[in-house]
Amino acid sequence: MSERVGGTALPSILPIFPLTGVLLLPRGRLPLNIFEPRYLAMTRDALAGERLIGMVQPSDPRVAGDNPPVYPTGCAGRITSFSETDDGRFLITLTGISRFRIREELPLLEGYRRVVPEWRDFARDLASDDEPGFDRDRLLRGLRAYFQHHQIEADWDAITSVPGDRLVTSIAMNCPFEPSEKQALLEATDLAERARLLTAIIEMAAATQQRDGSGARH
Repeated sequence: MSERVGGTALPSILPIFPLTGVLLLPRGRLPLNIFEPRYLAMTRDALAGERLIGMVQPSDPRVAGDNPPVYPTGCAGRITSFSETDDGRFLITLTGISRFRIREELPLLEGYRRVVPEWRDFARDLASDDEPGFDRDRLLRGLRAYFQHHQIEADWDAITSVPGDRLVTSIAMNCPFEPSEKQALLEATDLAERARLLTAIIEMAAATQQRDGSGARH
């Protein structure tokens, strides 16, 4: 079963993959290495159906167990590439489609979790974003300091030339932010708000590094 949101058919039942510190955003691309039996089953079922998997984060990393509580908001991605390795793993790439809220969780199926998603609050995710209105130069200044501290090498020619929506999405997904910061970026109302929040997170990290004198040392 599915429902139509903004002209797009979205499923009424969605498998979820909880991973701490992993963020998927609409139109972002997330590579995953699938090896646990329950998630191999989830991937096989997704490939046989709508090819959609919902990425969510555990809401309390202190809670142990196979099925920890998760944040109520996640992002669904479509499997846009996959291969199977000789040792039985799946290597897949999810492309973000739309965020969702969890209305209810269903019984486990072959060990993996499924939810009833609410899509309508995020209908804008299915439309192309306009160029976000944010201070790009300010973000890039903070990003240079952040990358230097974390010893992250970057192709600055590519970074300075990429469109603003792809820049914000890539930085938000790939930088080693705290799980709570990643969740806040996911839940930002729109791309412009996400860009402003991203700039604030990076500047705050740079200020903390300067205050603590915690620059990289060799």
